[in-house]
Amino acid sequence: MKKRIKKVAVIGSGIMGSGIACHFANIGVEVLLLDIAPNQLTEIEEKKGLSLEDKVVRNRIVSQNLADALKSNPSPIYDKKFANRITVGNTTDDLHKISEVDWIIEVVVERLDIKKSVFEQIEKYRKPGTLVTSNTSGIPIQFMSEGRSEDFQEHFCGTHFFNPVRYLKLFEVIPGSKTKPEVLEFLNEYGEKFLGKTSVIAKDTPAFIGNRIGIYGIMSLFHLVKEMNLSVEEIDKLTGPVIGRPKSATFRTVDVVGLDTLVHVANGLYENCPTDEAHKLFKLPDFIQKIMDNNWLGNKTKQGFYKKEGKDILALDLNTFEYKPKQKVQFSVLEATKNIDRVIDRYKVLTNSTDRAGEFYRKSFAGLFAYVSNRIPEISDDLYKIDDAMKAGFGWEHGPFQIWDAIGVETALQYIKDVNETPAKWVQEMLDAGCKSFYTVKDGATYFYHIESKSYKKIPGQDAFIILDNIRKTKKVWGNKDATLFDIGDGILNLEFHSKMNSIGGGVISGINKAIDIAEQSYDGLVIGNQAANFSVGANLAMIFMMAVEQEYDELNFSIQAFQKTMMRLRYSAIPVIAAPHGMTLGGGCELTMHVDKAVAAAETYIGLVEFGVGVIPGGGGSKEMALRASDLFKKNDVKLNVIQEHFLTIGMAKVATSAYEAFDLNYLQKGKDIVVVNKDRQIAEAKKHALLMAEAGYTQPIPRKDILVLGKQALGAFFVGTDGMTVGNYISEHDKKIANKLAYVMAGGDLSEPTLVSEQYLLDLEREAFLSLCTERKTLERIQHMLTKGKPLRN
Repeated sequence: MKKRIKKVAVIGSGIMGSGIACHFANIGVEVLLLDIAPNQLTEIEEKKGLSLEDKVVRNRIVSQNLADALKSNPSPIYDKKFANRITVGNTTDDLHKISEVDWIIEVVVERLDIKKSVFEQIEKYRKPGTLVTSNTSGIPIQFMSEGRSEDFQEHFCGTHFFNPVRYLKLFEVIPGSKTKPEVLEFLNEYGEKFLGKTSVIAKDTPAFIGNRIGIYGIMSLFHLVKEMNLSVEEIDKLTGPVIGRPKSATFRTVDVVGLDTLVHVANGLYENCPTDEAHKLFKLPDFIQKIMDNNWLGNKTKQGFYKKEGKDILALDLNTFEYKPKQKVQFSVLEATKNIDRVIDRYKVLTNSTDRAGEFYRKSFAGLFAYVSNRIPEISDDLYKIDDAMKAGFGWEHGPFQIWDAIGVETALQYIKDVNETPAKWVQEMLDAGCKSFYTVKDGATYFYHIESKSYKKIPGQDAFIILDNIRKTKKVWGNKDATLFDIGDGILNLEFHSKMNSIGGGVISGINKAIDIAEQSYDGLVIGNQAANFSVGANLAMIFMMAVEQEYDELNFSIQAFQKTMMRLRYSAIPVIAAPHGMTLGGGCELTMHVDKAVAAAETYIGLVEFGVGVIPGGGGSKEMALRASDLFKKNDVKLNVIQEHFLTIGMAKVATSAYEAFDLNYLQKGKDIVVVNKDRQIAEAKKHALLMAEAGYTQPIPRKDILVLGKQALGAFFVGTDGMTVGNYISEHDKKIANKLAYVMAGGDLSEPTLVSEQYLLDLEREAFLSLCTERKTLERIQHMLTKGKPLRN
């Protein structure tokens, strides 16, 4: 199905509707966002003399909903400018405009009668062949298009986005009874390629895949918490990052989402799944019903499982229903897993434990494993789709079948037996067929156990991805404790960092240089990328702190110089070097990104030079690079001071872009050089393509720059006046002023008497000198220590 989506209409502008509209705007699609016209004036409108016929009144609901969405945090949109791609209107005056769109998405209230009424109106104006989908989270798709034309039904299905739309990757595509297969295939691919989603074709069953398994998981925990007499804090400690789940874990997540929302879905499953073997678990436990009766729904009612009083966080005691100070939770097995970096390697240790935590994990995982095995083929024919849904929709690092593999299929079967649950028969049949795991890796590709054929089949769609975990054992070229170099094919290498938080210390610096050595000798290009949560949080602060405290200034100078030289080597190597930043790309991670030939950045890249927060300036080439980039923007007859001042403030205010698109505005990424990919899973493969393109075009090693225009005393004086004023006004501290003046000296090129052309090395020397001098300051050391111990900046 060859179809171009140039314009979409979103009917319904609530939280989901506005979120969907914003995400289509994010990827460059024109959006028509419609909602109902109000039937009465507000007091303010009456005072202004407006009537119900005025357009501003008729569009009030949709305009206010979109404005609220754009003000929300985290933002639904990559860049505020992208909101201009959204046109608002109302369904009374503007529904006819849907005749101009390629895809109509219904996001109205979850009532079948209202949805059917909306579809009846849509059919009056929809042109044949236009896609029509519903964002329902649970109403059967088959009922919605009853009475509609053949063409409508052939192009109709469910497309279930998860909230918040920008950040949660799951995109469930649910066929109607007459949906054309090519429509499903198109939407599945469009979700992956353009919307950056993990697309999963689900069956038209209650709550589809994600919510069916997710709600089961939460409801089973509700029952288990009472059975084992565990506290709210204990459950959240056990079900958070230690097992690869979000920090909000279980009860905090329910507070954010709203207990009433969860209960609504659970009640729906209880009513609509009478033959589900876990049917009784969807019935609300007494303590949940009491919390509902008390209207303690979470954030929306200011209290739920947690409550904030002043600066204190209180937790609900599930036995007394009183709030008490949040308790620190400790389990011996959690201490034992602290040094196990890979979450996948923790599951076996956690379930083997003999303490209460181990008992909890065995019981909870056993129930989950039995449940997901019995949902095939009810909700999906293929097990990998269930894993994909839980990872993309609920933020799990690993899906149920991946966790089961990590524990051991036969070991977990015993856990299931111990809790008197019954797994699906096909699991034992898999073992009897000689297949000992749900997944296996062959030639760098992941295969899943296919139940019908009783054999392994390749997961479709992988050709667009490079999965580093799949080539870890077979394609390694070189490695040390902090970095590994892989051959990713076609003459291109990939360097992966795996230090703590991918911080850049001696091991990573050594890895970058070794990677360039090997690439220059035998390969055509180098990609620097990883598939962890973050690209790099910057330089190894602990190492800098230790050398500064022990006054090993020669060692520190050598380390900073090595960092600078490595960044310059990235820029001036004989092969193209591509960075693939994503997630947190801070400090040294940002400097690295700014020095490569091209950045292929994930849309969700939070990039910035944040060194001011720890009392120093960017010392790995970042200060130099911002001066260089400002110089390149100087235009004849422009006020050059304004340009350099903007770049100075970007560093001085430690500005972090909240998306890769915003990074272009801050000049961390550069238009015409760097690009953005929406689907992070495609990032390394895309970076490889660009390395190949540059190599095949005939890559020539660049020549170091000696043409950077710096303004000298002209800029320095202006900067000093500004920092004096900020200090007098109590906007910055004396130490902030000292750091800012050091940065000013570097970016101005020193106290040169007139604007002068200088080299990169000249600026690097100034930068390193300023960095080292700040490391001798007590207040800088206090800031570094505070960041290392508290994880947040100190203002001193």
